[in-house]
Amino acid sequence: MSLIRFEPWSLADLVQRDLDRVGARRAGRAEAETPVINWTPPVDIVEEHARFVLRADLPGVDPSDIDLSMDEGFLSISGERKAGDRSDVDGIERYERKTGRFLRRFSLPETADADAITAKYDKGVLEITVPKLADVQPRRITVDAA
Repeated sequence: MSLIRFEPWSLADLVQRDLDRVGARRAGRAEAETPVINWTPPVDIVEEHARFVLRADLPGVDPSDIDLSMDEGFLSISGERKAGDRSDVDGIERYERKTGRFLRRFSLPETADADAITAKYDKGVLEITVPKLADVQPRRITVDAA
């Protein structure tokens, strides 16, 4: 009897990779330009009254290895987590932490102010703030008599 290991989240990772590829095509990038993705960082998205906040868990990733870009309505977070030193000592080894390239793409709404996006990295969490454009309020125009 063979033991089959069921990993439900691996299916979710495959779906996320497919969605990232679709996003790349919609942004006009060729399939060959899409980098090989080794892992997908989890991202929380919060919409507040005046802004959107995205928080990506990137533990072990050097801030200089993170690339954040905005192009044609798509916000892209990419980079690489490098593998640490692995010993050649005889014994049991098990490596569960994912290493290699990562990529996440998000389609921003028209209300997002792409020119005012800021990002900060603290304790393994990348926080991206996307302000919303000021609401255009209708105003009443008075007509002067001549």
